[in-house]
Amino acid sequence: MAKAATLRWVEVATLDDLWEGEILDVEVDGQIVLLAHLPGGKIVAYQGICPHQEVNLADGEFDEDTAILTCSAHLWKFDLSTGEGVNPKGCRLYRYETRVEEEVIYVGYPPEETRRYNRCRENEEATA
Repeated sequence: MAKAATLRWVEVATLDDLWEGEILDVEVDGQIVLLAHLPGGKIVAYQGICPHQEVNLADGEFDEDTAILTCSAHLWKFDLSTGEGVNPKGCRLYRYETRVEEEVIYVGYPPEETRRYNRCRENEEATA
């Protein structure tokens, strides 16, 4: 991951917008980003489009007890505590940095990185 000093930080939501156990999609500089407020208070951010067939991940089903998100299109599953594919394995979501300051959620990414997503097909490894 990039050092915090080199990241571009974008204000995306507040803690009132994203309660613990919920997911939310936001736009960050033209990219759809998925926010998840995991049990215990940790907030994570990933690409908001499924790497399989580009379906909005926020339309999927999030199990807050296991942190597993199931895509609504073809039932691909992702562990939102890590971004790793559960089914299929080998597929990983692009992860953004996050921080919270005074109830405001920020998403950070390296400004020189123009491709902030991964794509995968069944039986294929993820591409970075």
